[in-house]
Amino acid sequence: MDEIDVLGVPVPNAGPVFLAALAVHVTAGLVCVACGAVAALSAKGSARHMRSGRIYIFGLGVVFATMTILAVIRWRENAHLFAVGSLAFAAGLVGYRNRRRRPNLHIAGMGLSYIALLTGFYIDNSKNLPIWDRLPTWISWTLPSLIGLPLIARAIKHRLPAKRGTS
Repeated sequence: MDEIDVLGVPVPNAGPVFLAALAVHVTAGLVCVACGAVAALSAKGSARHMRSGRIYIFGLGVVFATMTILAVIRWRENAHLFAVGSLAFAAGLVGYRNRRRRPNLHIAGMGLSYIALLTGFYIDNSKNLPIWDRLPTWISWTLPSLIGLPLIARAIKHRLPAKRGTS
């Protein structure tokens, strides 16, 4: 299969449906990265946090839907990305559904979905990114988790209520 050059990035020329889905996928992914960061860094319960979180989960749904299309068209090349995208979407849904009832599960689910979103990006694009193109592939698979998991643990720890004395 031949490739086309889009802004210096080689893109498989797998037909107009693939290219349209890819354009929507990239746009939704950028929205997710921005809104996920805003939600994570804003005061919990604030209008900004809730608005950014809703946009993030909607964008994640679009990323997953378009990833499904991309994977169906090029299954051999994208099956592993479909698995990562499925994990991201499932974690995001768990986090979103528990936003009021179980705040720690909300933090974990949304955080894990963000980690998986970034992992999918780096797995697929590191070969086209400066510095990343020189690193071993396993870095793309692990670095988002190595950075993100301690941040999620810290957020959950700081959210826990203070322990009461037993005396």
